[in-house]
Amino acid sequence: MKRVVIKVGSAVLTEHNCIAKERMLNLVSLIANLKNSYDVILVTSGAVAAGYSALKLDKSKQIGKKALAAAGQPILMSGYKKKFDIYDIDTAQILLTEDDFDSRKRTKMFQEIIDAHLANDILPIINENDITSTPEQLFGDNDQLSANVAYATNAELLVILSDIDGYYDKNPSEHKDAKLYKTITELPEDVLKDDSTPNNPFATGGIVTKLKAADFLMKRGKKMLLCNGFDLSAAESFLLKGEHTLGTLFTGEK
Repeated sequence: MKRVVIKVGSAVLTEHNCIAKERMLNLVSLIANLKNSYDVILVTSGAVAAGYSALKLDKSKQIGKKALAAAGQPILMSGYKKKFDIYDIDTAQILLTEDDFDSRKRTKMFQEIIDAHLANDILPIINENDITSTPEQLFGDNDQLSANVAYATNAELLVILSDIDGYYDKNPSEHKDAKLYKTITELPEDVLKDDSTPNNPFATGGIVTKLKAADFLMKRGKKMLLCNGFDLSAAESFLLKGEHTLGTLFTGEK
């Protein structure tokens, strides 16, 4: 069975410092449908934002962010469990850091754990381990994490669900004439050096981190689809119908 990694960010998953329950349910419904055709791995953000609903700390400070993540991770996973229970889908939590990809033993261990989950029809839900890690051990954003997970688990495709429809030739919030790239086969190096500008205060990425994720996968013969997470119709059409209606497909194939 084909394998796909779905990554959802805080901008999609949270609203007003709380889990956006309807959007989470829409995501869960999509994954439930995908599981008939794919082995699905979910990479999720949202723990820090969810933690803010329990305690108000400054996320810009390292200890504050860690405390928020510690409080928010069980809230996040509880939200997923309640919604996946509707579809009788069992889930597992896996917390990773950049170090897990640098050690052959540790990488092999989590690869085998994920394979075991999928073989037993359990959905692996992955997040970065903010709590016990030092900054040097972290990717810093789940776009990079999801790209590394997709490569390490030999997934055919990474789908990043974002607050934009895809990759544009210029910022669509500032330029009404911005045009959406439907397919990208190569990225100019200068675009990977721009500043990240996430639209959500609890997001850690921006378009640049997504382009870096795409670049990482394209150079390794993998594909990535960047599409809207508020309206999942583009992801659904591409994954379930094979129709590329909206969103940007990054592929090394010219």
